[in-house]
Amino acid sequence: MCTPNIPIYVGMMSGTSMDGVDAVACVFNEKGCQFIARSFEPYSDMLRESLLSLCQTGPDEVFRMQNGANEIAKIYAKAFNKLLTDSGLNYKNIRAIGAHGQTIRHNPQIGASTQLINGALLAELTKTDVITDFRSRDLAAGGEGAPLVPAFHKWVLSGDVPRGILNIGGISNLTVLPERGSDDEVLGFDCGPGNVLMDAWIEKVNHVRYDQDAVWARSGKVIPQLLESLKQEKFFSQVPPKSTGRELFNLPWLEARLNGEKPEDVQRTLVSFTAETVTDAIRNFAPHIKELRVCGGGAKNPLMISELALLNPELVVTTTADLGVDPQDVEGLAFAWLAYRFDRRESGNLPSATGASGSRILGCLYPA
Repeated sequence: MCTPNIPIYVGMMSGTSMDGVDAVACVFNEKGCQFIARSFEPYSDMLRESLLSLCQTGPDEVFRMQNGANEIAKIYAKAFNKLLTDSGLNYKNIRAIGAHGQTIRHNPQIGASTQLINGALLAELTKTDVITDFRSRDLAAGGEGAPLVPAFHKWVLSGDVPRGILNIGGISNLTVLPERGSDDEVLGFDCGPGNVLMDAWIEKVNHVRYDQDAVWARSGKVIPQLLESLKQEKFFSQVPPKSTGRELFNLPWLEARLNGEKPEDVQRTLVSFTAETVTDAIRNFAPHIKELRVCGGGAKNPLMISELALLNPELVVTTTADLGVDPQDVEGLAFAWLAYRFDRRESGNLPSATGASGSRILGCLYPA
């Protein structure tokens, strides 16, 4: 356990998969970070359906967004309190919470991205400083507002060889790290769908939220024509910096490209869709890397990992666990780090990843 005089930061993340909130407590120094504890608080079915409905236009959106922001703050507070209880920490030990909030709309083409959370309410409920709204300043500086994690990846996960850090959440994003000490820029961008289409499809057909251990996908076979049709989306021909979300890749987008295929074959094809679009991104923009380290929910999909290894035989393909960071903790740690950077009034973005006109301090503070 850390001594009381060492600032502890809590990073809280709820991603595109919309399954719940990950919270991670850690401390930072000039050499890296020290993990302390984690917790997870799932969304209720009712909250998740409400949030998913806000990803598309609909009636009474302002009220539903206000209510959703309050409910998200309450879930974040619950995850925070669970973290404290499980770790034995007191809220007075925590310097600040870095709270991402729940993305419901991401439209960098108009300089906007909406993450639902009532930061003031979260500060009230936790009696702790809350730093949130991390994307707006990068967007204001002409960036995509995403991905934000490459700066943290550079700080913690750089190594002796150039490597890719692949986060497979709802959306897949790749950070291309030069070897430690190199002057080469870090590249980061969204590759396309991660789990979002796989999860949406199995939920529609089998009424479960995800395909645990890819059991259902393994029962199907890849449909080459469907795979090629999915890969024709123009997003994949764009060059970085680029980012995407549920605004583009969603269940209606998928269903418009189906033609009576067996459901299990669709699921299997979606695994290949994610793996192949990631591989295409590596070959187009990071052919020099030697390793691919995977994190996020997709790191738990053994079929995904094996397919990535098969498609990239020249690379060492493992998870970030081999680098000493649990794949489920990476994004939570990243938002704790962004809070740490804000606290020090240091920049949190990488213009080479987001396309912003320069480095910026990210976030807004709601004092305890």
